[in-house]
Amino acid sequence: MKLLNLLFLLNLLTYTVHADPLLIDHIVAVVNNEVITHTALQQDLTIIVQENERKGLTLPPQSALEKQVLDNMILTTLQLQAAKNTGISVSDNELNDALLNIAKKEDLTLEGFKARLEEEGYDYELFRKNSLNQMIITRLIQREIISRINVTDREIDNFIANQEQQGAIAVEYHLQHILIGLPEAASPEIIDIKRKEAEAVVAKLRAGEDFRSTAMAVSNSSQALEGGDLGWLAVPQIPTVLVAVVNQLSVGEISDPVRDTSGFHIVKVADKRSAEQNVVTQSKVRHILIQTNEAVSDDDAKIRLDRLKYRIDQGEDFSEVARANSEDSSSAFDGGLLDWVTPGTMVPEFETVMDSLSINEVSQPFKSRFGWHVVQVLERRQHDNTDTALRTQATQYIKQRKVEEELQSWQRQLRDEAYIENRLSS
Repeated sequence: MKLLNLLFLLNLLTYTVHADPLLIDHIVAVVNNEVITHTALQQDLTIIVQENERKGLTLPPQSALEKQVLDNMILTTLQLQAAKNTGISVSDNELNDALLNIAKKEDLTLEGFKARLEEEGYDYELFRKNSLNQMIITRLIQREIISRINVTDREIDNFIANQEQQGAIAVEYHLQHILIGLPEAASPEIIDIKRKEAEAVVAKLRAGEDFRSTAMAVSNSSQALEGGDLGWLAVPQIPTVLVAVVNQLSVGEISDPVRDTSGFHIVKVADKRSAEQNVVTQSKVRHILIQTNEAVSDDDAKIRLDRLKYRIDQGEDFSEVARANSEDSSSAFDGGLLDWVTPGTMVPEFETVMDSLSINEVSQPFKSRFGWHVVQVLERRQHDNTDTALRTQATQYIKQRKVEEELQSWQRQLRDEAYIENRLSS
């Protein structure tokens, strides 16, 4: 993956704010006690323009794009201010670890990653600052929104029942979206103006205007700078206000404006597909765990497991050795048996070794965050995991919807309670 693709996504979420009056060339916005400069705005705008041009995508007029970028910068500034007020921070070590993980995903060292950024014309210190901002905002949203969201079994049951009744469980849509936003407690006059604005947008789209560039120019949604692309969504992931509309649309068709409290929504079905049955390969496994602590080093744990494995290789029963020696209290009593393991339920180190083994083969000792293991695969089977996956997905869909609703409300509250002066000329 090109690094600039990664940078583009990151910069949609984080922006540079300059508060030192000595560095200000031209102020485009004031957000409480901080300012956003024209230089910072152009810096972020350039990244978005270059990335879209590289992909050969149509862009809206410069003035419309500037407005969208500045709006995102204002929101980012508000969130960083809220994080500071609540004591949220990220240490240098945490930031360095995060950057190292990004570099590893590109098969690079941190120094190699830095060099690659500079080769592609991107300032490493700016990338570092934007990464820091993103980590802080993620922690803020986790604390203020995500940690407070709960999903009950009854909600899951009702959700699945409703989706089955609608025949929507196995359908996914690729959607594009535009929001013509309404302010809180909008007057009838403002509502009428925004309705006409939304209707005019629909007319232009149906006449052939590019949806993506139009979304970048006029949409008030958080996906505006991504051209309003919502990606592939199962029906449960689609905002409630749009579900009935989407079900009525054919591929390529554009909806009439649909109103809710946030404004007027316009949606296009870019594509549609059937979701597949979820069949997975399960492994029936048993293991022996030796934990490390102040008294037991990694070397000590590995040496002990080497000896236990030698005894098993010489014919001793795995379950008896596990029962007498394993420090996994939940499985030792059953001879280390973990029963049937579904992909994604164990730590990656464990699954990687487990998947590499033949039936009845005993692994070499290996380390996970829980300690040192040896594992044996007893059987494998194909398992229809659709019901379990359905409940897991339902939980994720319900939580995602709640998070999005709460986040939208919270961000609107941040704006309403702030002093914002937008000086960008129209």
